[in-house]
Amino acid sequence: MKIGADSVLLGAWCPIDNNPFSVLDIGAGTGILSLMLAQRSNASQIDAIEIDEDAYEQCVENFESSPWCDRLFCFHAGLDEFVEEPEDQYDIIISNPPFYSEDYKTGNEQRDLARFQEAMPFKDLIETAHLLLSENGIFSVIVPNKEEEKFINLCAEFELYPIKVTRVKGTPTNEIKRSLLAFKRYELSVLTADELIIETARHQYTEDYIELTKDFYLKM
Repeated sequence: MKIGADSVLLGAWCPIDNNPFSVLDIGAGTGILSLMLAQRSNASQIDAIEIDEDAYEQCVENFESSPWCDRLFCFHAGLDEFVEEPEDQYDIIISNPPFYSEDYKTGNEQRDLARFQEAMPFKDLIETAHLLLSENGIFSVIVPNKEEEKFINLCAEFELYPIKVTRVKGTPTNEIKRSLLAFKRYELSVLTADELIIETARHQYTEDYIELTKDFYLKM
């Protein structure tokens, strides 16, 4: 599967100011989020879980080929299997979850599994974060902007509260398409959201986007 802009955004944006020792990447796909956090942090335990067999095999291959292979491990499992006997808590839990389906299917089973929320309902993801997040841990996701309020409200049910919100637009004239969200176990008295614009014109990237992602592109 191709690497999407959403994963690059989330991997670069995810707060790591709690100096994580351990990271969990839920629904790893190619493993890009785990690899980016291995590059950005000194976390010595970076676990990923992926249910699709082809994606799992690609993730393992990417991990083994990386400079951080001794810190990365991928489990071939679904959420339900992984949380049956939890042994660890994680300082960072990160996920680019499947998008809300709107009853739309592409006809490609693999792509459908990766893209659509029925494969991993938001509530299951949030419940897992609640169960496995360390006391000072950070849970980070990227979701469609229209799902932001729903996702934040679901997190509140599990006593996870937003500490950072960035809304993403493709260009200055586009509507907001994505929301980058980070949560902790305590509530901030004041939360200020910001906005990120990716391009001013085709392949004319904004300074903010370049500054955020430049460490992960060969040509930026």
